[in-house]
Amino acid sequence: MFQAFVIVFNRFANIFVAAINLQWIFYYLHMKSNTSVNVELIEVPQNGNEFPDFLRKFNLKRLINESVKHIILDISTSERQQKMLTAIRSAQFNQLDYHYIVANYDFLPYDVEMFQNDNINITGFQIINREVKEYWNLKKFITNESFKIEKKRKMNLEAKLIFVHDAILVAKEAFDQTLKRNDSLFYQNFRHGDLYNRGYPGIYCHPEMDINNPHRPFTTFEHGHAIARGLRGVKIDTNDGTLSGRIEFDRFGLRKNFDVTVIDLVSNTKSAFNKKEMMTWKQGTGFLANRTFAEHTRKRFESSKSKKIVKVVTIITEPFVMVKRICESESNRTECKGNERFEGFCIDLLKLLSDRMEDFQYEIILSEGNKYGAKQPDGSWDGLIGSLLSGEADVCVASLTINQERERVVDFSKPFMTTGISIMIKKPDKQEFSVFSFMQPLSTEIWMYIIFAYVGVSVVIFLVSRFSPYEWRVDEIANGEGFTISNDFSVYNCLWFTLAAFMQQGTDILPRSISGRIASSAWWFFTMIIVSSYTANLAAFLTLEKMQAPIESVEDLAKQTKIKYGIQQGGSTAQFFKYSSVQIYQRMWRYMESQVPTVFTSTYAEGIERVRSHKGRYAFLLEATANEYANTRKPCDTMKVGSNLNSVGYGVATPFGSPYKDHINLAILALQERGELKKLENKWWYDRGQCDQGITVDGHNASLNLSKVAGIFYILMGGMIASMIAALGEFLYRSRIEARKGNMNSLLGSLAVVLFIFFLSPNHSLLL
Repeated sequence: MFQAFVIVFNRFANIFVAAINLQWIFYYLHMKSNTSVNVELIEVPQNGNEFPDFLRKFNLKRLINESVKHIILDISTSERQQKMLTAIRSAQFNQLDYHYIVANYDFLPYDVEMFQNDNINITGFQIINREVKEYWNLKKFITNESFKIEKKRKMNLEAKLIFVHDAILVAKEAFDQTLKRNDSLFYQNFRHGDLYNRGYPGIYCHPEMDINNPHRPFTTFEHGHAIARGLRGVKIDTNDGTLSGRIEFDRFGLRKNFDVTVIDLVSNTKSAFNKKEMMTWKQGTGFLANRTFAEHTRKRFESSKSKKIVKVVTIITEPFVMVKRICESESNRTECKGNERFEGFCIDLLKLLSDRMEDFQYEIILSEGNKYGAKQPDGSWDGLIGSLLSGEADVCVASLTINQERERVVDFSKPFMTTGISIMIKKPDKQEFSVFSFMQPLSTEIWMYIIFAYVGVSVVIFLVSRFSPYEWRVDEIANGEGFTISNDFSVYNCLWFTLAAFMQQGTDILPRSISGRIASSAWWFFTMIIVSSYTANLAAFLTLEKMQAPIESVEDLAKQTKIKYGIQQGGSTAQFFKYSSVQIYQRMWRYMESQVPTVFTSTYAEGIERVRSHKGRYAFLLEATANEYANTRKPCDTMKVGSNLNSVGYGVATPFGSPYKDHINLAILALQERGELKKLENKWWYDRGQCDQGITVDGHNASLNLSKVAGIFYILMGGMIASMIAALGEFLYRSRIEARKGNMNSLLGSLAVVLFIFFLSPNHSLLL
């Protein structure tokens, strides 16, 4: 019994509520004990940012009077309470001797997590069931943008708002019961859309406010007793939509038979049994039997350890736990008994843990329904978690994801494997090669550039051969009647020479001029790189299967509707999407919930089978470990696309206070350091794979694009320009020399040569 305590409250926010609460506190303390109680009231600052300074001053004052150790926090709003709790947690002074009591029903799960690992004694109360669907529907309605509620207040609804919700349900039920007794009770009270009470319009708490009826007497509502009788007869619970449990009233109109969860966090870090204790207090009864949960857990584990047989619960999930094939047949079933019935990653992990832990003998049992464990509407758990909480099992070794909700009711070891949510789709059909598949190693853009380059180079060689005097050949006619002037590089010969060089073939003609050789060398270098790249890419293209997935990421999946997608119902993946704050995941969750028929599955096997049978029209989101394992099993028609959506770990679960937790943690860390866990992963995922894990490339990566071979085009263009400049130099130089020999003007001589070049056929006979 407290003999002295401090009440910290908001003066202007709830001074009257605090006074009423004090009256009840003194009343109950007087009933329980005749000793005197010292109470001190302290007002907190109005500005929540001043809470840390307030606590430091408060602590200095407490050092003088060390007898007061119990502090009741009566803070008005949830937001200010969060600031106060944060200030308490971040305070630098020693708080081991203080005991904080949060005097409302807004002690949230977040608060429990915040103080879980701190040396602070704190007690809080919860009456709101924040796990049911009705709570989330109300939250979505309240936090609608039309209400203009700040984002920081959208996280959790305050208890007083929940009580208003339940009060509306109570009022509705009371009026329903009242009208069932007399459905014409209010007929005389409504006239022409107005309410009348005892012949007067409206109901006034202050009669003088009725201007139209100055002599109106003060009277209560004429049917008030009937409504009060209906309120006292209300009996509703969570099945009727209440969020604060069962609601009924005694003859005085006070609520009765309701339950409150008391959460007690104790700072004794040397003991694992008192770190967190959750008790149920029932009005009119007191604390229920589970208030000694920590002591009960201690006794159960001591008795379990004395037997030296640890019950390990698990579920059948490939490749973690599987029934041996030899044990599946009826003839061999009698020979397979005990732990020898099973094989898999978790079975091998158990053997390694047993080898590293002293006196760790275990018996494997299967969870009823083969479920991981989900919280039920009544607060209980099924599956693996339920087996631990009920005492049916001492340890859980399975592909059990560590998440926030499960961590509240059981302890987890260090993760023995890391995974995440991934996307499984059906493998696209292998693309058959067409008649023109040989062209696919190069993109269409490259082929067009090659054609343009071929024509352009042919024209350049033709021009430089015409302008260069060294490509012209003058032969004397046999009878001495003149000379024959010829040039081998006609238009057709230039096209043939360029094509032959590109095809790695030879021709009878070769350039003799420097300009022609420069142009030809650039073209030869260009063709060498193009042909080499084509050959290398063609070899890879023909030997590798080209499969292009319809989706490549979660963004692709979310923005389309052609391929439906789903998850396993009730698992950690469903919790991830349901409570995610990421917009794209919220949109995916709404889409999955709205689909008819449902896209949810009861097991992973059902989801994988749906992927295989829906011919690419269904994608399944599951943990990457299960995804990768299924992809290595026949018929080898599924694949993983994209990266993981999150990162989670699998851990060994134990009830609170288990003597095996620390030993399991040390064993898992040792196995990780020695690489034993990685060996197990390779053994069960890859070494026993039934599918070819060859590399596949898609059509985009198989074809070369312009950015990869643009350099050789630049070299080719540079060679063409250099050859044309050289041809022009040769032409001008030769024209000037010939003009001097013939005593002609150099400009007229050059013009005559140009006309000769373009209008004289390559093998024209000229008589001189």
